[in-house]
Amino acid sequence: MSQNTIIPKISALAITFNEEENVERYVQSLSFADEIIIIDSQSTDQTVEFAKKLGVQVIEREFTNFSEQRNFAISQAKNDWIVFFDLDEIITKELEQEIVNTVVNPKFKVAFFVKRNFFFMGKKIQFGGWQNDKAVRLFNKNFCKYNGNLVHEEVKANGAIGVLKNALNHHSYKNFDNYNDKLNLYSKLQAENLYNKKVKPNAYHLIFRPIYRFLWQYIFRLGILDGKEGFILAYIHSFSVFKRYLQLWMLYRKID
Repeated sequence: MSQNTIIPKISALAITFNEEENVERYVQSLSFADEIIIIDSQSTDQTVEFAKKLGVQVIEREFTNFSEQRNFAISQAKNDWIVFFDLDEIITKELEQEIVNTVVNPKFKVAFFVKRNFFFMGKKIQFGGWQNDKAVRLFNKNFCKYNGNLVHEEVKANGAIGVLKNALNHHSYKNFDNYNDKLNLYSKLQAENLYNKKVKPNAYHLIFRPIYRFLWQYIFRLGILDGKEGFILAYIHSFSVFKRYLQLWMLYRKID
């Protein structure tokens, strides 16, 4: 990159809830960004205090769903190019440099997938479908927004999407209760999404969908090769599918 090259400014965005142990590392890894904005969903720990001490702009906003929270964050950004990482995702120096180089010459792309190495219970998971995990983490806000899904939201891009070469490390597991609580939230939001689409649960959803999820992840996608961690992942994710349709059933019957 020549000395005369103009590097477009980058806004780093994140949504948080009780991420005090990750804030400092997250901020330090984004030294290349021109601004950092965190939308906090009313954390009960010291996430907000730590972030403000590190010079981050923090906006506290009640959580409704993931798409709304992320699209609100985009609306607060000053710059066109956005990096939108979760606080449990670790940005390597190689990935940082690739991001900076990419925004200088995006080659007519408006968004970029970043591959993710998934770690669970301290182990890198190689199978179970996680080997192909990637998410859009770099994009131009003029052409992109989140698709409106309440959970498992995705960037909808009006233009071509590329894939960066360097991967990040994704450490979503803090402890079992925390991971299970996260899946419970996802199940609840997915149930609400299905309810809004007027999907009605039946025996197929409550029995066969969870079984299929386990077999798909553990057998067909070779999660069995990840040992006990692969089994635990397949089991709790299949149970979260059951919880999704159970909560959907409860919504139709007005049961809290």
